[in-house]
Amino acid sequence: MKSFIITLLLILPMLTNAQFSKDHKRLASLMQGSYSSEEQHKADSAFFDIRLKIVPIWTSRTDALWMYVEQAVAGKEDRPYRQRVYKITETGGGNFESAVYTLSAPLRFVGHAELVEKINPDSLQLRDGCSVLLKKINKKKFVGSTDNKKCPSDMRNAAYATSVVSIGPKLLESWDRGYDKDDRQVWGAEKGGYLFRKIKR
Repeated sequence: MKSFIITLLLILPMLTNAQFSKDHKRLASLMQGSYSSEEQHKADSAFFDIRLKIVPIWTSRTDALWMYVEQAVAGKEDRPYRQRVYKITETGGGNFESAVYTLSAPLRFVGHAELVEKINPDSLQLRDGCSVLLKKINKKKFVGSTDNKKCPSDMRNAAYATSVVSIGPKLLESWDRGYDKDDRQVWGAEKGGYLFRKIKR
C-alpha cells in the first residue's frame, strides 16, 4: 500500500501537467524568470532601470498556468510598483490569453511567491478588459497585446491603458501606455517598449 501511494504521488503531477499543450507550457516557461532593463537604461536614459520577476504558482492546478509577477525600479525591489497574478489559458489555434489579476494588500507578498500560493484564487481581483491576447509566432516567440481600448486606467488622468508584449527565450519586450479620453498618451514610454533581458531563469 505504501509503495502504491508513493507511486501515485510521483505520477499525479505528470498527469495534471500533461493536459496542457506543449505550446502552452512553452509560453509559461519562456515567461518565467528574472529580468532587467539595465542594458536599455544605460543606452538611453529615457528608460528606467527596471527589474521584473515572473514566478510560477499553483503548479498543481488544472484550470490554467498561473504566474506571480513583481516589477520594481532597480534598488527598490522591496517596494515594487506593480504586483500582479497572470492566469494563462489556451484559446485555440496557437492563441493564448493572459488574464491579469491584482492582490489585496500586495506588499505582504514581496519576494515570497510561496505566500501567494496560500491564498484562494477567488480572492484575486480581475482587471476586466486588461487581458493580453498572445499568439505563437514560432517555437521560441509569442507576441500580443490588450484588446483595443478595453483596459480601464485612471492613473495620471488616463481613461484606458494598452499593453504590447513580445516574449522570447532571452528577451521580454513590454510597452505599457495610458491614454486620456481624447486618445492622447498621458503615461508610459514614448519611444518604444521596455526591453527586459533575462538574467536568471
